[in-house]
Amino acid sequence: MSAMKFCRECNNILYPKEDRDRRTLFFACRNCEHQEVSDNNCVYRNEVHHTAGERTQVLQDVASDPTLPRTKTVRCTLCGHGEAVFFQATARGEEGMTLFFVCCSPDCGHRWRE
Repeated sequence: MSAMKFCRECNNILYPKEDRDRRTLFFACRNCEHQEVSDNNCVYRNEVHHTAGERTQVLQDVASDPTLPRTKTVRCTLCGHGEAVFFQATARGEEGMTLFFVCCSPDCGHRWRE
């Protein structure tokens, strides 16, 4: 993992620069002339760690999305409301598309799939 580097001369931050002719990466101070060759070609790395629930989470406001189709042919098994938003997406570990439903009741928001 790349960390911030500071100038040995004036303690200002060192910024990554490249020497295209030599194909090398180095860090240079914008305040003084100090430069040092990088020991790693990674300038920035963003690691995203998800829990299982975050990967499958459907946003709560999806029921108010006017671009998604609605149906009145299904009933929510949790609250009995007769309207739901539906969309298709791939489910983890399964092939093909899965039909997802979200209850349109503002007090419920229950999600289920078929």
